Amino acid sequence: MEPMKPRIANPANLIPDAMQALMALGAVAKKDNGVPTSTLNLVYLRTSQINGCSVCVDMHARAAKQAGETDERLIAVGAWRDAPYFTPAERAALALAESATRLPDRSDPVPDDVWFEAAQHYDEKALASLTVNIAVINLWNRLNVPTRQIAGEWIKSAAAQKWQQENAAATR
Repeated sequence: MEPMKPRIANPANLIPDAMQALMALGAVAKKDNGVPTSTLNLVYLRTSQINGCSVCVDMHARAAKQAGETDERLIAVGAWRDAPYFTPAERAALALAESATRLPDRSDPVPDDVWFEAAQHYDEKALASLTVNIAVINLWNRLNVPTRQIAGEWIKSAAAQKWQQENAAATR
């Protein structure tokens, strides 16, 4: 079996200033938004599972674990509806993430019941943040998957080292 390799370098690294802009958008979306970091980590992980983005699954499982997430929840996030480990607010965020990620799967991509359930747990600012965070992780997935970025390789980059330091500081 031939070793995996990407088709090209990460597109955000090939376009001047793109990585910086994407990292800034991600940081702003997470900043003081009313959505717990643990919930965002679950949303990133679940969205990346749906999109088949091994880089982001790897990255966000590591970040969640580093932030104190349990193995039970990380393992069960793909089956969150049938697992007892998630709060009602986390379930609402995961349902919203799934709907917003699978837009073409239904005629009403984000049904009112999904939105209103999320609105029961998050105020308008938090819903805006959750929506932007879902969009950002989908964007990263859409950069990584078509170019076949390799899980685990990202951790060796300077950007990943900076991301890990910032993520560790944010979870303290």
